[in-house]
Amino acid sequence: MDIEKLREYCLKKKGVTEGFPFGDDTLVFKVMEKMFCLTNLTPPLNINLKCDPEKAIELREEYDFVRPGYHMNKQHWNTIDLERVAMPKLIYEWIDDSYNLVVNSLTKKIRVELNKK
Repeated sequence: MDIEKLREYCLKKKGVTEGFPFGDDTLVFKVMEKMFCLTNLTPPLNINLKCDPEKAIELREEYDFVRPGYHMNKQHWNTIDLERVAMPKLIYEWIDDSYNLVVNSLTKKIRVELNKK
């Protein structure tokens, strides 16, 4: 998966914005101002995705290209080496999980606002 496919997929989701709050080399995707995906723009391409803590551990044990979130809360975030993923469908599934986890953590008021978009 390349950065453009990642951008396209993330930006199709409701309420998603992109930005560079951590500098020019880290692209961040947010839903209603809450991060759900971060990626570096220099090789090797990695992404950080929010994850249920139990599932995060399972994924790290099952896939050698998944490790604790780099510069993130390692209980809730995983870093994935995109250059080693043979099945892009997995990445899309994990992006969806991350997005949904963040959306479900939003207040009711903010979720109502998101649904109006």
